[in-house]
Amino acid sequence: MNIVILGLSITSSWGNGHATTFRGLVRELNKQGHHVLFLERDVPWNTGKRDLPNPDYCQTALYVSLEDLEVRFTEQVKQADMVIVGSYVPQGVKVGEWVVNTAKGIKAFYDLDTPVTLAKLERGDYEYLHPDLIQKYDLYLSSTGGPTLEMLEQTYHAPMARAFYRSVDPEVYFPKLVETKWDLGYQGIYSEERQPQLEKLMVDAAKQWPLGRFAVAGQQFPGSIKWPANVQYIEDMPASEHQHFYNSQRFTLNITRADMATVGYTPSARLFEAAACCTPIITDNWDGLETFFEPETEILIASSAKDSLRYLREICKSDRKLIAERARKKVMANHTTTHRVNQLMRYVEDLGATTYSIVNTKGTVSQAM
Repeated sequence: MNIVILGLSITSSWGNGHATTFRGLVRELNKQGHHVLFLERDVPWNTGKRDLPNPDYCQTALYVSLEDLEVRFTEQVKQADMVIVGSYVPQGVKVGEWVVNTAKGIKAFYDLDTPVTLAKLERGDYEYLHPDLIQKYDLYLSSTGGPTLEMLEQTYHAPMARAFYRSVDPEVYFPKLVETKWDLGYQGIYSEERQPQLEKLMVDAAKQWPLGRFAVAGQQFPGSIKWPANVQYIEDMPASEHQHFYNSQRFTLNITRADMATVGYTPSARLFEAAACCTPIITDNWDGLETFFEPETEILIASSAKDSLRYLREICKSDRKLIAERARKKVMANHTTTHRVNQLMRYVEDLGATTYSIVNTKGTVSQAM
């Protein structure tokens, strides 16, 4: 297929979790023979922070305004077999209206932040999506599954809402024998709503266990935070170092944003990435968690520092290894980028798209049923 994606970013993973997800999906689309043009708004906060300015598995272009987008890329959008607009795209409503009025192929919205999006819609915040626009997309790809899918179709009249969870690229995230530096680590961008859980599940545990080794890696944490002496804060860790970070931990911590936990059925990319690295996960609880991992045998649930410390100090090495191996097996069987791309192609078939362009290995375009 000839696919155009308008996403928050693929060139810079600084301050967002979208880039790694898009990179894995687009790399897999390329491996399966599809051609992708990724269009990204050139925003000032990414200047000098593009850790992958020119991916070799897709065509990437930056645009500076909606007018620039229309002038330079109308023809590509019009000719594409599928156009995907992502959540948090600047001027996302206007971009979406332009896409649905221009594209002749499948028009999809990929919501990497479904619970946040729905909360914004409920309070009349239409930063990147408007209720009237939802029904104009042929396909709503939702990072949230469960009851939310039915609600998207019945309340917001999405013609076709399907689960499209985050995924992991096995070529990037895998087990590797490295020095174990920390008993428990956390990787994630600062979030005011996640911070209380981080304090409860890790910082309080660190205070109660001075001999333990802890690490927090992520941008935008306020300088006012006073970390305990046994908590190492790593401010700027590029995505290319995440795999090494996971492999350097005895356990890793996952914390869910409030909107995500309330809605449920929204696994973060961190869960799949850590599991792919065969690092056992301690997480807060949320509805639907058991549909992705079996509690206590594939993932560990904590609600207090006491729980965290019990896992850290009482689970032996062999049991820890078994938990991690079970989780990795589950992810490799269900949540890789290959699984997601195959899902996407099934959704295309469900839409009744029986004819589309295929770019073969020689670069020529043919028609296939």
